[in-house]
Amino acid sequence: MNPCHCCGNTYRRSFEITLDGTTYHFDSFECAIHILAPSCGHCGLRVIGHGVEGERGDIYCCAHCARKAGVDGVVDNAAHS
Repeated sequence: MNPCHCCGNTYRRSFEITLDGTTYHFDSFECAIHILAPSCGHCGLRVIGHGVEGERGDIYCCAHCARKAGVDGVVDNAAHS
C-alpha cells in the first residue's frame, strides 16, 4: 500500500492515477481533486467538471469567470427564444 499523495493516509482501497508521466496514489477522490484538478484562472475554485477553456489554454469554472478574465464569446447556457 502506498500512502496518499495528498494526505499521507494508507488505505487498502487506494488507487493510482498517472498524469503526464507522473503516477500519484490517492485514498479518495477528494484528495485526487485537491491535487490534480485545475484551478479557475479567475476565482481560484477547483474545476471538477468540463469548465471553460480560453484561447491561451487557461481554464475557468464557468463562462462568467472566463468573461471576467477577458475571454469573449462564452455563455453559461443557450439563449432563450
